[in-house]
Amino acid sequence: MTESARSTVVGPFVDWSGGFADWLRASTDEDWSAAVNHRFVRELYAERVPEPVLRRYLVQDYQFVDRFAAMLGAAVSCADTIDSRMVLGRQLGVVAGTENTYFQRAFDALEVPSADRERPDWLRPTREFNELMDAARISQNYPYCLVVLTVAEWLYLDWAAAAPEPLPAGFICREWIELHHNPEFVAWVDWLRAELDRVGPHLDELEQQACLRYWSRATALELAFFDAAYE
Repeated sequence: MTESARSTVVGPFVDWSGGFADWLRASTDEDWSAAVNHRFVRELYAERVPEPVLRRYLVQDYQFVDRFAAMLGAAVSCADTIDSRMVLGRQLGVVAGTENTYFQRAFDALEVPSADRERPDWLRPTREFNELMDAARISQNYPYCLVVLTVAEWLYLDWAAAAPEPLPAGFICREWIELHHNPEFVAWVDWLRAELDRVGPHLDELEQQACLRYWSRATALELAFFDAAYE
């Protein structure tokens, strides 16, 4: 970051020495680390997630697809450069393609009924994370959408990148790790972080504080979502 860009930072972010994304990440280190090292993640690595937990987790995670795609579309709409719109628009195709196909194959293997795939009762973290994505989408505020997108994607890259070799033999656990740790996904997360570093320093203090609130809430809900799979 140039000195001229750094000089535009106001309020509590004046002294951060990394980027805006790293500052936000560090602000939620306890919840972030607890999520990345969660029991679910460790059991996923070892392919030892109890089947009822795995079913509940995947069914609930699938309930994010619609709102996530809508928020991604809002980010396309309110992005401040055409280059950003193009990157975000391409990512919509990924959400509609490989990841959606994975869910359907996993549900088939786990014999999840169609009603549970499409209309399950939402657990509290599922409902509240969807509400958070809706709030970011409705705001039509690019940094807010970007913050929630970055938490959702970067946190998953963090735990997936730590998976030991060899990966699980069964496709459900193995491909869930691979979906969140491959060259394309790493590049996408790197872009999100760089984009936050680009736009964050130019926000006023109130907007920076709002970004922090979105970040903290999203991270706390990611941790709660892992916990809820065992309830």
